[in-house]
Amino acid sequence: MTNEAAEPVLLVEDLGAVRRLTMNRPRALNALNAELMDSLMDALDDAASDGNVSVLVLRGAGRAFSAGYDLNEDAAGGVMDSVGWHAELEHSTAQMLRILDHPKPVIASVQGYCLAGGTDLMLACDLAVAADDAFFGYVDVRFGSGVVSMFLPWVVGVRTAKEMLFTGEDRISAAEALRIGLVNRVVPKEQLDEATMALASEIAKNEPFVVQTTKRALNRVWDVAGFRAAMAANTELDAIIETANLEARAEFRRITEEQGLKAAIAWRDAQYREDQA
Repeated sequence: MTNEAAEPVLLVEDLGAVRRLTMNRPRALNALNAELMDSLMDALDDAASDGNVSVLVLRGAGRAFSAGYDLNEDAAGGVMDSVGWHAELEHSTAQMLRILDHPKPVIASVQGYCLAGGTDLMLACDLAVAADDAFFGYVDVRFGSGVVSMFLPWVVGVRTAKEMLFTGEDRISAAEALRIGLVNRVVPKEQLDEATMALASEIAKNEPFVVQTTKRALNRVWDVAGFRAAMAANTELDAIIETANLEARAEFRRITEEQGLKAAIAWRDAQYREDQA
């Protein structure tokens, strides 16, 4: 059996003018830990300076795009004060913004679970193609945490974002994601790679300077409307959430440390999904 720990956490391949980055933690549902995010940042830097790369595709190995930030790593880090949390959240948001600010278009290719920090990652990309088996959502509120990077209202609008974040719903289907503008396209699962590459190749045919400058102009629309200030405000408010004395988060962390993440998630979900049965 292949030892996942011995494999690179990020796979890089060039397909013509398209560079495809594959998050390679399938057993962890491509949870975003420090090693994976650092590898992704390095790969983005390499692609930015490579004149042979016009478009990037980001995808996940296995049955998920990404289930979000690695909660095992979070639990192992222990309890932090407000200064520690602010620094951690600021760092995570800065990494997401490096994807948004990358000079070249980045397309998310999404299958299976795309949750919480995984949804942030998808939203930081310029475009998203989803398989019909994809599920999206932010479950953070259900265990006493806040959203790390507040991209959501800028993409789907404030009312839709409020419903998603207040409920903590994590079963938003690909069809619903398309309807609310969370993704650009939905295709059958078996066609995901082909459809994503077709879109990337179509963009790559165009003059790179014009595409890259147009991306900068489009990002300026958000900047002029106060996007960066809103992201900074979310970091400050999320630090308050993460350092508040909340029973739900304390219990979730206790179960994670004593029984494992799977047991903690089962405890969390039992409070909601049994009521929906």
